[in-house]
Amino acid sequence: MIVMAHNEHNKPKRSGSFLLIIAGSILLMLAPTQYPTSKELGILALISGLIIGSIGFYIKFVKGRKSRKNNA
Repeated sequence: MIVMAHNEHNKPKRSGSFLLIIAGSILLMLAPTQYPTSKELGILALISGLIIGSIGFYIKFVKGRKSRKNNA
């Protein structure tokens, strides 16, 4: 059994934010091909992909950086 020196290494990794980034990027790539006839649904899928990806990016990088600065 390997024991890490710091408690930070023993915390489980939060992968929910990374999943949001992946889901948003997949939606951005697949939206134009899934809805070629309905422009409204295509635009809605593109916008929702941007929103989902940006929420995941905020949770993963911006929010984590703020908490690290406050702890230092």
